[in-house]
Amino acid sequence: MNEFELIRRYFTRPAGGAVLGVGDDAAILRPTPGCDLHVSVDMLVEGRHFFADVEPEALGHKTLAVNLSDMAAMGAAPRWVVLSLALPAMDEAWAAGFSRGFFALAERYGVDVIGGDTTRGPLTLSVTVGGETPRGQALRRAAARVGDDVWVSGELGLGAMAVRSRLGKIAPLPDGLREAAWRKLEYPEPRIALGLALLPLAHAAADVSDGLLSDLGHIAAASQTAVEVWADALPSHPLAEAAREQWLDCLAAGGDDYELAFTAPAGRRAQIEACAETAGCRLSRIGRIAAGQGVSLLDGAGNIIQLESTGYDHFK
Repeated sequence: MNEFELIRRYFTRPAGGAVLGVGDDAAILRPTPGCDLHVSVDMLVEGRHFFADVEPEALGHKTLAVNLSDMAAMGAAPRWVVLSLALPAMDEAWAAGFSRGFFALAERYGVDVIGGDTTRGPLTLSVTVGGETPRGQALRRAAARVGDDVWVSGELGLGAMAVRSRLGKIAPLPDGLREAAWRKLEYPEPRIALGLALLPLAHAAADVSDGLLSDLGHIAAASQTAVEVWADALPSHPLAEAAREQWLDCLAAGGDDYELAFTAPAGRRAQIEACAETAGCRLSRIGRIAAGQGVSLLDGAGNIIQLESTGYDHFK
């Protein structure tokens, strides 16, 4: 099998949402009238973003999921993706499993694969995703306002627990918690429905990928405000709740969560809570936007908790 046979067999699907998809030197797109176009790219590198022995179907899912999460953070409906692969060797079984996981998630959200590239090299996966919001309505990091509530979706810390357990940095996880942690690491769920529901309600949002405090820091910097986070309010898995203090750095700064952190006026709490059922995920109010700058993690008495790190850094 050569490069073009690989693309044709495993990575070519009809692209009904594009004027022209895979097969030419470039795709042709026609954005929806009255919408703004969003474009984002993420790269996953073996040994840096995923373990070498991860199942290819899980890796296919995650490769697309982390990109869709960026669209969710802006309240954008994802429409198209471009997939580029560097593969160390031609492996049909790997390609079949990877494409199965990738396209299963793409079909769930009506996303078309419209092109990409393949080459030989260390296993590296890159996706560029395009999405749309009604003109001028996107959720942006720079829109937080003093007095806003700070919310986060889902449960935090599970992906970090899985990674640390695998690397032997913590004791083995109990069975139920270990299964939940690995599921979160390998099959993150992009919060597309939540992002769309928040468009008329929230002010600012960010995808929680590198760690909650780090990603809230982007909102604080862009909005020129401070963020106060209540450690006791951070949502954890029920099996981790009894050892909350042990897992605090995973909850607040672990990364690999792919949840949405967002700010909204206090007067919209009831509407925000109603979004949990609509979006099918837990929502937790975890802090507030204040005057000042930076992000503070506070205990129940309002004292600042210092952690060794606020999030993941690719160059450390």
